[in-house]
Formats: sequence, structure tokens, C-alpha cells
Amino acid sequence: MLPTKRYGAIDIGTVTTRLLVADVGPDGVREITRRSVITQLGDGWTQTGLLSADGIARVASAVGEFVAEARRLGAGETFGIATSASRDAGNGDEFLEALARVGLKPAIIAGDTEARLSFLGATYGRQGEDILVADVGGGSSELVLGSIGEDGVTRIEAARSIDVGSKRVTELFLHADPPTHRELDAATAYVAEELRPYFDGLRTRPRLMVAVAGTATSLVAIDLALDPYDPARVHGYRLGAHALADMREMLAGMPLERRRAVVGLQPARAGVIVAGALILEMVLAMAGLDSTLVSEHDILYGMLLDRARVAADAADPDR
Repeated sequence: MLPTKRYGAIDIGTVTTRLLVADVGPDGVREITRRSVITQLGDGWTQTGLLSADGIARVASAVGEFVAEARRLGAGETFGIATSASRDAGNGDEFLEALARVGLKPAIIAGDTEARLSFLGATYGRQGEDILVADVGGGSSELVLGSIGEDGVTRIEAARSIDVGSKRVTELFLHADPPTHRELDAATAYVAEELRPYFDGLRTRPRLMVAVAGTATSLVAIDLALDPYDPARVHGYRLGAHALADMREMLAGMPLERRRAVVGLQPARAGVIVAGALILEMVLAMAGLDSTLVSEHDILYGMLLDRARVAADAADPDR
């Protein structure tokens, strides 16, 4: 492996824009800073197929701050990816131009690449067979079943990006405040129909599930009533199916204003957390498991590890 290098990684999702600055080298990943801003890039996108001017402006503002912060912290390279909403929007070029003006030219990655990077990050430092990584995003959810050997080599068995995300499902189905039983039933049926082909096609069943990203970490924060948020307590927390179902039912029964006041939940995520919890609950049920680990190591870690691997391969193509 090459000597330690400091990177800045920026992940632009449908709901959240995030930064991780870290050193990556022979000793692994050492975080310098991590930041997250709820930018709601996907507001209205499921109806119009376009990213709103306000959403683009919010993301561009956050990204500009992140690029400057990574530079101040000494990152030798800052790079980014954009995912579901950016892939599907009809005005993606306009979005990329806005980001280029603030110093970032992100790659708009395909769903299978997003799934692979999520798995790589979520399983960092872990070994085992038949691990299901679930990354519930705003526009899509990435499901990856794979194994990690003692030598650290990853084997992917089945990876798919599925068009069920907390923002997408909310805008398609959950219109009342709070959502009605009929809306929740329709959303549940839709999520189940979209997820079922992935699970029906698995040749082996998951032995362990690891959930990453904002829905999962927010639900742990709610379960632990964290204020302020403590990533050390969230990372590695085992979230049981019964606790997940209880939280989803509690949150779905609240109007939005009450949800915003729930301890552990960022107020800006209150509008999409019901759909996110519903999706995560359905993934866990279809996996046939009674709990999931929740990890702070997510696609940002995958981005860093992948970039370091590519750099090492370029330096020594025969290794």
C-alpha cells in the first residue's frame, strides 16, 4: 500500500450531503472530521423528474463549504459522488455545473457501483460470510450480500440498487399528516413488491445484516434518546426488529411538528423518517433476521478505500 494520504470524500445524496476527511494508509482509515447537512436535493423530484433550483443551491452551498474545509485540513485530494436523484434527474447537467463552480466535479455513479462502495465501507474491519449490507437512502436503497475473508478479500454475491428510498416513498405515498393507515399500507405494499425480486433471487440467506446511512443511524439515536448525537454509541449498535417496528409505529402516529421534537432525530429528517423506517423494517423481515447491526462506516469509507486501492494499483500495476 502507498504511504498514508489525506483525502476528502463528499457524498451527495437525495436527502443529505456529507463530508469525511480522513487519512488512509497501511494502518487503515483514521477520521479527521465528518460533517453532514440535510440539503433535500430531491424535494419534488419524484413528481417533476427535475432537481429544484433551491435544492441545487442548497447542495452547492454545502459542497463549497466542504471543499474549503477539506483544503484547510490538508486533504491532498477531494472528490465526490452523486447518487440516486442525480442519476435520474432530467437536469443533471445543470446540477454538475453548479457544483463545478464551487470546486467539485463529482462522479454520478451507477446503482451497482453505489452498492459495491456501500458494502466496502460497511464491512471495513469486519470478516464473515453472507453479510447483507443495507443502505437506505433518500431516492434508492442499496442491498449487497457478500463475504469478507481473513485476507480482507471481498466477494460480492448479489448487489442491487432498488428504487425505494425514504424521500421517494414519502412523496409517492405519505401525503397526510400524520400518514393514514391506507397510505402506510400502500407504501408497505410498494416497498415489498420492489424488494421481493432481490431476496427471491438470493442463492444463500443472510447470516448478518449491517445497516448504514441516515435512516438507520437516526433510529438508533431515537432508541437511545441521544442528545447530542454520539457516533461512538451508534456504531455497532444492534437494533432489534421489535424495537424498529415500535419506533416506526410511534413516528407514523405523530404529526410532523411532533416528530421534529423527538429526541435523537434531526428535525430536518422528520419528514422522511417514517418511510425510511418502513423500508428498513421490510428489508430486515425479508432477510429473515431479527436484528441488524448499525454502522457509522458507510459509503464514505468505501469511497476512500476504493480511491486508495486505485492509486496503489496505478503506482504498481503488477502487484
